Amino acid sequence: MSTDVVPAPARPGGCVSRTTETHCPYCSLQCGMAVTAGARPATLVPLDFPTNRGGLCSKGWSSAELLDHPERLLRPLVRAVPGDRTSPLVETTWDDALDRVVAAIRATQQVHGRDAVGCFGGGSLTNEQAYQFGKFARVALRTSAIDYNGRFCMSSAAGAANRAFGLDRGLPFPLSDVAEADVVVLVGSNPADTMPPAMQWFDAGRERGAQHVVVDPRRTATARNAALHLQPLPGTDLALANGLLHIAIAEGLVDEAYVAARTTGFDAVRAGVAGYWPDRVERLTGVPVADQRRTVFALARADKAMVLTARGAEQHRNGTDTAQAWINLALALGLPGRRGSGWGTVTGQGNGQGGREHGQKADQLPGYRSLADPAARAHVAAVWGVDPDDLPLPGRSAFELLDALGSDGGVRTLLVLASNVAVSAPDARRVISRLRGLDFLAVSDFFLSETAELADVVLPSAMWAEEAGTMTNLEGRVIRRRRALDPPAGVRDDLQLLAELAGRLGVGERFSGDPETVFEELRRASAGGTADYSGISYRRIDEERGVFWPCPATEDRAAPHPGTPRLFTERFATPDGRARFLRVEHADAAERPDADYPHVLTTGRVLAQYQSGTQTRRSRSLQLVAPTPRAELHPDLAAALGVANDDVVELATRRGRARFHAQVTDAIRPDVVFVPFHWGGGASANALTGADALDPVSKMPPFKVCAVAVTRVSGPEERVPPPAPATQPRPSERRPPAAPAPHPPSRTPASTTIRRTPVKSTPRFLQGVFPITGEGLAKPGPVDPALRYTVPAGSSAQALYFRGGNSTGELVYVLLVRDGEPVRWFPIGARADTHVPLRVVEDLPGGSVVELHAAAPEGITGEIVVDLGLVEV
Repeated sequence: MSTDVVPAPARPGGCVSRTTETHCPYCSLQCGMAVTAGARPATLVPLDFPTNRGGLCSKGWSSAELLDHPERLLRPLVRAVPGDRTSPLVETTWDDALDRVVAAIRATQQVHGRDAVGCFGGGSLTNEQAYQFGKFARVALRTSAIDYNGRFCMSSAAGAANRAFGLDRGLPFPLSDVAEADVVVLVGSNPADTMPPAMQWFDAGRERGAQHVVVDPRRTATARNAALHLQPLPGTDLALANGLLHIAIAEGLVDEAYVAARTTGFDAVRAGVAGYWPDRVERLTGVPVADQRRTVFALARADKAMVLTARGAEQHRNGTDTAQAWINLALALGLPGRRGSGWGTVTGQGNGQGGREHGQKADQLPGYRSLADPAARAHVAAVWGVDPDDLPLPGRSAFELLDALGSDGGVRTLLVLASNVAVSAPDARRVISRLRGLDFLAVSDFFLSETAELADVVLPSAMWAEEAGTMTNLEGRVIRRRRALDPPAGVRDDLQLLAELAGRLGVGERFSGDPETVFEELRRASAGGTADYSGISYRRIDEERGVFWPCPATEDRAAPHPGTPRLFTERFATPDGRARFLRVEHADAAERPDADYPHVLTTGRVLAQYQSGTQTRRSRSLQLVAPTPRAELHPDLAAALGVANDDVVELATRRGRARFHAQVTDAIRPDVVFVPFHWGGGASANALTGADALDPVSKMPPFKVCAVAVTRVSGPEERVPPPAPATQPRPSERRPPAAPAPHPPSRTPASTTIRRTPVKSTPRFLQGVFPITGEGLAKPGPVDPALRYTVPAGSSAQALYFRGGNSTGELVYVLLVRDGEPVRWFPIGARADTHVPLRVVEDLPGGSVVELHAAAPEGITGEIVVDLGLVEV
């Protein structure tokens, strides 16, 4: 990709066309494509770029459709009656629209203070736009109130990587390394649907014999092609990772030399995972012991192996700890820093990586610097030409910012770029109510999204093929987004918008609307930071087909830094160069099923839609593939509810109700319901999800787990009616916003904080294979002295589970006996097995005697397998 424009033949009618090499506007693969434009509409073809090698998914192929979509915004919109959002939106001039925005900013800050004006960005902004948005908030507005939708995406993985490795880059190696790995464990990731061109690297690995293990409650397209599919209950991935590490330690599979030479903190983790013995993990997760062991042995015995996590594992109240648990496993097996091996996270949004590196996050400055660090503040302030003391301190995270909208101490005027929070935020009806409570809302978008529909001012934005800048893909490769055609008359890109607003606020000399000028400033601002772009230029990106950060500038221009495709090969980005183990513990979901909401709801993406659907729901091609959202139900659950395929079902949680077509499939667990999150209105998945239990590190909401009830509404209907408004619960009351947590300049590293289990426990097992001769089902008797346990004096115990197998051709029973009294019968079918969690025998005091007896039809002989798990406290 060394040239911006390639001449193309004139189109019929004499219009000269041009072909520009650029990138897909959707996911973090940033597939290469060539766009030919002249007389509209534009056309495109894929390019042989390193990430996609000529491939495109349906979203990429259809992306040019939207450039001339009839619903595209071409003029600024304002309310016919200023301040009355019940009045219609009408077209106006740019001067009028921007005058209203600036007047609202000034009036709000004069009455309520600087932090009463806020900014909310997105992971689809270019690096230049994200950088300028952060600078605009802190220099033009001097507000701490800025965050972005990436907080709902990769923030948990970022938090874990920063504290474990000292650096957060989604993949610390090129995507092509996946093809070299002999074993790949994918946790909560479905690239076959979310980024199909990436599957060629997985396919290449399998073709040469690689084993892939997929951890997902659904049997996705990715899982169907894997050697092994682990199907845990949503929210239990941390317990599974700790359980796998427990097995690795017990079986002597830990790379002790690597741990000693390259890490710290393993002893605390070794002690912590001692309590995650395989049977307990099976009980917590539903993943069989045999599959746990198979996964660990595959990882440990492979020459090259990697663990990749994604949102399924990370979008939880303990998502950072969950990512850390998988990092702990990878470190214990000696994977990070080796070619074809390691841990990484699969970035979702197009610029999800670069978007969080350069300042639109509440606590960050460009170069992934900390806003709370005096040295970082001084460096960036010098580049911006301002006093470091004038830079605000860190503000609230995304949901905390949104939940305080319109309140005293919260944001009263909000500017939103490239984000549709009315659909993408958790507890979406609550967020919509907060947006309605604002004094003023301005939204920049290219369609009238659900968020823009609530605005006082809507500003039309240029689309991907009409703007220029850089993006940073999932590998940390900085690439060029090139302008392939001019935007429609009267449409501006967000970089120009921010420069214009800054000028009207009196600081226009500090802002530019030219992307290369802004990138040159970004280089200086990032120099010396963790995400150092100072050695990257537009020219180098063109010549090298992208440059991997960190890439610092060198004094010798003839010998530039080559960039860093692979991280951690010699040392980690921590002060002592060692990776940090951190002990983490499983925690139950904040909201568990009960009698009113008896099932588990989880959310995710589908192949033909993307993010909040603002673009893809308007694509005719994609609508043919995925016209309506579908709730996936297991056949057993559907049968119990009287639901058939294509019926309309209503899902209800404590926050809201939404309706979907039913998709009955055995690809999902019987106790789990799945819905996609790309729709709003009456089919809004995020009207159901919760936000009251944020991850303490990343501030990630628990998108992937909540309790839900399912009701059949009707048979198949072409258009699903929304739930009746009267049935919707009221959004929760606004809470007084807490002040942002103070961030002292120097802090004790997170890795020095160890979570300690307050109670010491010891597992006990009554297990083995025993012969049995039946004397009649009414005549149970002891099986073997080994199946007898006496609780030691001064201790107590609790039975946790029973597992049993039966080799005979008849039904047999195993009887749990406590102090000579029968407690529970376990029927085991002919040549069958059973697994039963126990909650009957509780707090067995010291001196209690537990035994297992058995009964079989008279004259029957054979063997039974029994395993009773207890914990002694």
